[in-house]
Amino acid sequence: MSAAATSRPAARISPEMIIVAGCLISLLTFGPRSSLGAFQKDMLTANDWSREVFSIGIALQNLLWGIGQPFAGAVADRFGAVRVLCFGAVLYALGLVSMAYTSNAATYGITSGLLIGFGLSGCSFNLVLAAFSKLLPDSKRNMALGMGTAAGSLGQFLFNPLAVGLIGSVGWQSTFLIFAVTTLAVIPLSLSLATPAASRLPGQGAPQSVVGALREAFGHRSYVLLVLGFFTCGFQLAFITAHLQIYLTDKGLLPWVGGTALALIGLFNIAGSLSAGWLSGRVPKRYILSAIYLARSAITLVFLLLPASPASVFLYAAVSGLLWLSTVPPTSALVNLMFGARHMAMLYGFAFFSHQVGGFLGVWLGGRIFDQTGSYVFVWYLSIALGIISALINLPIVEKPVLRAAVAA
Repeated sequence: MSAAATSRPAARISPEMIIVAGCLISLLTFGPRSSLGAFQKDMLTANDWSREVFSIGIALQNLLWGIGQPFAGAVADRFGAVRVLCFGAVLYALGLVSMAYTSNAATYGITSGLLIGFGLSGCSFNLVLAAFSKLLPDSKRNMALGMGTAAGSLGQFLFNPLAVGLIGSVGWQSTFLIFAVTTLAVIPLSLSLATPAASRLPGQGAPQSVVGALREAFGHRSYVLLVLGFFTCGFQLAFITAHLQIYLTDKGLLPWVGGTALALIGLFNIAGSLSAGWLSGRVPKRYILSAIYLARSAITLVFLLLPASPASVFLYAAVSGLLWLSTVPPTSALVNLMFGARHMAMLYGFAFFSHQVGGFLGVWLGGRIFDQTGSYVFVWYLSIALGIISALINLPIVEKPVLRAAVAA
């Protein structure tokens, strides 16, 4: 089969259309899950749950999203992205519908954790970024990775105030149903991200098995450091997403302050993600990652030391937004640089698994420690310490292809 023939899945659709479709998928899938914290107070009241019960469900969601990501990525690498995206969207929608009618704590773990977690692993921005790496030319790839990440942040910006408004007007259960319908739009959009199977990727050299790719990646010191550092990103983001809003109401602030704060994080992360994508082609990516983690620790410390007020919250949200998902473009670009596009979705999936293990602990520890101590202070300071550690972990990363990837290229 000729190179021209093998590249047809990407050639039928312009790069611009691929980017638009991928960005819309990122927006529609990241938006609802980033707004789940807005449902916490109503769900606790309606079901007579503790905060730990709510936290365990969201923590399982993060963990199972991470567990499912490498497998979803491997299937997408092997058979193409469309089937995985469609299946993930259906699971996600079913999970949102089920959350609307869940009153049993064990069932809640299945709906919010299993269905939405595995659904996200099949249709979230991770699959979009892997598709961008395979379908787009080098000249557009780094910026597209930033745009795909920024689109998820735009979803966060739009869906958080939307969730607060809808909950106030139609109720939390109906809001879940509305969000379930929006996720199904992923199905037609996924057709624009039809990626070739791994065996039909042009210019990729001799086929490499999944086992061979994993052995190569986890034997590579820089990849292991990248994966370990990504743990902190998940811990920080998931804790804030699940607990910031109720933390602020505990401080005496009105609910709209927390919803606006998460919206601002999403808005400012559009600029942060685009900047990170642009910088990834011009500045060593390890320096970008190290600076992001260090800056997160600094702004969190300042936030904790300032009196709680709308002004201090919005300042924290704006700066945090610039740093929010800006780790994703350089992280995904480093995976692609080290190992090439053939197993990109799977190998980035393992990095994301580390991210989601951190997310699981961030959400669960937030609820667990609050129920035991009546405060989130310990988790906030743990987040600061992890940021400093990850800033140091990323510095020794070597930014060059492994020998096999270099030969294949």
